[in-house]
This record gives sequence, structure tokens and C-alpha cells, in this order.
Amino acid sequence: MATIHATTMTPTKLELLTDWLPKQPWYAGGGAPELHKGGGFRLDDPEGEVGIEIQVVVDSAGPEPVAYLAPMGYRGAPIEGAPAEALVGTSEHGVLGTRWIYDGAHDPVVTAQLLALLRGEAEPQHQSQSDTPDPTVTVHGTGGGTDLRYNRVLRPEEGTPTSAHVVAGWTWPDGTAERGVFFSLAPQ
Repeated sequence: MATIHATTMTPTKLELLTDWLPKQPWYAGGGAPELHKGGGFRLDDPEGEVGIEIQVVVDSAGPEPVAYLAPMGYRGAPIEGAPAEALVGTSEHGVLGTRWIYDGAHDPVVTAQLLALLRGEAEPQHQSQSDTPDPTVTVHGTGGGTDLRYNRVLRPEEGTPTSAHVVAGWTWPDGTAERGVFFSLAPQ
């Protein structure tokens, strides 16, 4: 089980995502985002090397807030051969030192654990408490496959995919809670 350290990160995850998010092709905003933590959960790396956080950030800069899915892998060293756009940034962790923070879609450990979650072989963990399962994250459907789909712009649950999928929640800046599909497997 991953240990959540009560410490600082400089720059913070929200600061790194504020710079990284507008460069993504799925970014729906028109200018600089104004990000707030909206929710998420964690997964454990069986090897204990990579921190895995599935974070939701809410951008309130536009006329309507937009929720984005930002899965991240925190590493003690760069991923060899990873494309430059995969790196969200580096941060100084108060306990662990320099962390290379990658977009989870480009991190093989994050991807493997998300697939394990969809197969029922990994248990979602609370985002900010050590050794605490998060029962609000639910997996629906079954199936193999490795074509993982990320819903980068989150919408309240509208219909149900026919393939295996992960449903979790987030909170808008006004405190309203929502749930929606975070990840799914492409139908075979």
C-alpha cells in the first residue's frame, strides 16, 4: 500500500497542471486555466516505485466549469524513451526529493494498474489517506483487452458504455457532486 506523506511539493501539482493542460489537444478552455482540485483516487504500484494518482481538476476560468481527468505517475527518475509531451513536469517532494510527474496515459505502470483495476485485480485507494480503500470508485462490466480509453473531459454519467468501465466522482467549485465514466475498454 502506498504511503501518503504530509509534506509539500514545489511546484504543486495544480501549478504543474496549469502550465501543462492548455497544451493538450483535448483542452476545452480558451486561455489560462483556473484550476481547483475536484477529486480522484489512487492505485498502488505492486513494485512500490511509482506513485499513481487519478486526479480530477476543475477549470473555472470560462463561463461554465470544466472537469478534466489527469491521471499521473510520480517517479524517482525519468521514463527512458518517453516522448517529451508525456512529462507534466518535475517537482521537489519534501520527503522523496525530485519527482518526475508523467501523464498516466504515457506511463506503463499507470496503464498496467488501470487495466488491472478494470479486470478486478487492483483496488482503488483514497486520494489522500494511506492504506484506505475508496469504495466510491466502481468498476462495471467485464472483459479483457488493452485498448484503454481516457475520458479527459468529464461529464456527468450519461448512459453506460457496453464495455468494462470505471465510474468515480468529482466536485464542482460550488460543492455539487457528480459521477461519470473516467476510463473504459474499447469494445472488442
